[in-house]
Amino acid sequence: MDELLAELARRLVDEPDAVRVEEVEGDDGSLVLRLHVAEGDVGKVIGRQGRIARALRTVVRAGGPNAGRRLQLEIVG
Repeated sequence: MDELLAELARRLVDEPDAVRVEEVEGDDGSLVLRLHVAEGDVGKVIGRQGRIARALRTVVRAGGPNAGRRLQLEIVG
């Protein structure tokens, strides 16, 4: 899931080398994927009215059953 998320984000941003995904354990036992992008690219990943961010979160949540746990996405600039 990390690789898919990173590749999708790289296609959206101006600085693809700054994209990285970090896995962090959530408080509720979920796995939080933190998508790090350059400061100037945060808006491109979020999209107008959060549409792109919502779509990325849907993709991440869909991968949860395969991972055997709940997945969440955080976008960090």
